Amino acid sequence: MLEPFLEGIVMRLSPLACCLIGALLFAPVLPTHAAEASDALRDQLLKTTQALVDALPTGNKAAWENALTEDAVVIDEFGRVAGKAESVSSLHPFPSGFSGSIELRHAHAWQYGDTALLQVEEYERETVFGQNLVVRYLSLLTFVKQSGEWKVAGYEDVTIPTPPPKLDVPNLVLSDYAGTFRYGPGRAWTITSDHGALHYVTHPGSPSSVLEPIAKDVFMSGDDEHNLLIFRRDDHGKVIALIERRKFNDLRLDKER
Repeated sequence: MLEPFLEGIVMRLSPLACCLIGALLFAPVLPTHAAEASDALRDQLLKTTQALVDALPTGNKAAWENALTEDAVVIDEFGRVAGKAESVSSLHPFPSGFSGSIELRHAHAWQYGDTALLQVEEYERETVFGQNLVVRYLSLLTFVKQSGEWKVAGYEDVTIPTPPPKLDVPNLVLSDYAGTFRYGPGRAWTITSDHGALHYVTHPGSPSSVLEPIAKDVFMSGDDEHNLLIFRRDDHGKVIALIERRKFNDLRLDKER
């Protein structure tokens, strides 16, 4: 029944339109996934990235000037967005008393034509007046090929949450914090005191995590996010609520009586 209708449409199409339709119908199907980059390309992208991170302590602007495209976008671990000019101008040697280095780990690279992606961990060691700090970042760099050279068009990194050093907080009465804390129907945390530590589960049957003390009434969650947990007391000193401070927001959980 549709054949006469379709035939009429085809007859009314211009020769150019017919050519375009034919090209679409018989066009080859392009792969939807980028291919794993060769070892040689991965190593080349790593060499460029290593030069960029090596330039940070020394304030070497030339490394960044040469590696970035003119319209590159750089997003740092705090979510600040900068272009090439701003990124280059922000580079300065570390002040006296500060030193550091970044080791690139666990690199993976993919290539899709003249575009390549590099995912890599940046393992930073920093010394601040004799105190040693370690910060881990997960970085994603987008490279594009311009005039035969691979240039960085996008650079984004996030801080990998890692367990902080443990603190000794004396005179904590762990039993004060035990109980059920609810923030909605069917949504509650259960906190228990066991063997000198606080444990919590976010729903029945889930694995328990340890609350690491930071100060009186302030703890850090033992999960991957390491959020701050702040217990609130009433005028009589009794714990009545729990505040989960996560991603710059507070979620309040009221203690069941």
